[in-house]
Amino acid sequence: MAINIRLRQSRRDGRIGRIGRRVVAWAATALSCALVLFALVAPNDLDLITVGAFLRVPVEGLIAVALVLALPWRAARIVAVAVGLILAPLAVLKILDMGFLMVVVRPFDVILDWVTLEPAWEYVLDSYGLAGAIAAAVLAGALAVAVLALMPLAALRLARIAVRHRARTAAGVAALTVISLAFALAGRPITPEVPVAAFTYDRVQQVRVGLHDQEAFAAEAAVDAFRHTPADRLLSALQGKDVVVAFVESYGRDAVEDPEFAPQVGALLDDGTRRLRAAGFASRSAYLTSPTFGGRSWLAQSTFLSGLWIDNQQRYRNLVSSDRMTLPSAFRRAKWRTVTLAPGVRRAWPEASFFRFNRVYASWDLRYHGSPFSWARVPDQFTLAAFERLEHARKGRPQVMATIPLVSSHVPWTPLPSFLPWDRLGDGSVYTPMAKAGPSPKIWRSPERVRADYRRAIEYSLTSLISYIETYGDDDLVVVFLGDHQPLPSVTGRGAPHDVPITIVARDPAVLDRVSSWNWTDGLRPGPGSPVWRMDQFRDRFLAAFSTAPQSR
Repeated sequence: MAINIRLRQSRRDGRIGRIGRRVVAWAATALSCALVLFALVAPNDLDLITVGAFLRVPVEGLIAVALVLALPWRAARIVAVAVGLILAPLAVLKILDMGFLMVVVRPFDVILDWVTLEPAWEYVLDSYGLAGAIAAAVLAGALAVAVLALMPLAALRLARIAVRHRARTAAGVAALTVISLAFALAGRPITPEVPVAAFTYDRVQQVRVGLHDQEAFAAEAAVDAFRHTPADRLLSALQGKDVVVAFVESYGRDAVEDPEFAPQVGALLDDGTRRLRAAGFASRSAYLTSPTFGGRSWLAQSTFLSGLWIDNQQRYRNLVSSDRMTLPSAFRRAKWRTVTLAPGVRRAWPEASFFRFNRVYASWDLRYHGSPFSWARVPDQFTLAAFERLEHARKGRPQVMATIPLVSSHVPWTPLPSFLPWDRLGDGSVYTPMAKAGPSPKIWRSPERVRADYRRAIEYSLTSLISYIETYGDDDLVVVFLGDHQPLPSVTGRGAPHDVPITIVARDPAVLDRVSSWNWTDGLRPGPGSPVWRMDQFRDRFLAAFSTAPQSR
């Protein structure tokens, strides 16, 4: 009796074991299909991923299956593993493309973009803390390793199944080939929009261009019409003026033209124009086309200051190791004291020596004792007050040229400081309750909330800047303020231009008379028909306008 019970139990355990193994086998096969199908047909753009995108017939897949069926198993196994080894890095590149297209509206560059992973880590660390940064890094690393390790195994598993069911697989390949040809002849192909071969070819071309970009950049950098301009002629029309170049983070064309933002931001700019006019200031505005989108502000800032198109990290590194004259170095040659207030600099910044600043005020030099606002640790109003305290208000000082990146409008745009009376700022501790009140960027926010937070951040930065000019500006102050790039595509949507607003403000009418031929729009708000220049063109046009006997390129 006991023996019979044990036998029945053993049979039941055996059936359960077989069912379990079968479920595991089905799951492994489904995962293998999903991995290989992703590599073969998935778009590299999240916006294009639909069910229909996966209902495509990859020609390369049909060829690979036909080879596996035609070859002996030993050779077929090698083909399967080779296919997996090819598809694995392509799948990782597609995943990287998805992230880059979502943030900076372009695919990942396999030559030039690896160095951008460090700034990405720093942003996540500052915005979401060490635990969040480690979790994101571990997940990203685990995903990459899993794809690279599992893709060859997946291809090998599918090859075994194809060989095991050779007749049915061959019939399926033949049927899919005929169907694909029929749809293609009918003018409605069902192959992927970007086949693996084309995707691979594009990446090979990208590598070729990236490797030759250094030569192209060197040729561009060799041309400089102002390299030999005598110091006494350089910027002579601005002698005696204090010049401030302020970069407003993420201040893009959409901030002043998008119907969701334009009523509030436009009203703020129009009111600022009236207030500054009442204080004796005039202004002119236009647009510049930034080399970047959604991030990497340092590329835009170096483009603006150097007059060279800096759209990748390789160009940036080549620039800062060169002797290219920038706007700060030109002002220094012409006997200005040159400084930068850089609230985003929180560690050693060796590139500062390239720009020829007399003094770099990093985050800790601003003497801010309040709590940080996510990535933007120092509120813009406090940064401007620090410039007034450390440089502009000093007695007996020389004329000063300053670059000031304003970072309160840096993503994630929350929490956000409030604008305060200037005499209440103190050492910044007044901001601590605001920073702790949130809302925290760690909490998920709807797209509508993100866009609203962006608008408020831009309004805060512009309010701080306009009020600074109104409060502390004098006859000798000239302010150039501009955006560095558009905000993330989640704010602008796809297809938005790379344009950013730029404005020149001065009380001395002779300053704006020098740029009257630019035909910029009167006031702080550029109009739809305002001129649009490439950002790298500004340096030469500015130097030509304010130097004696300017030379042309």
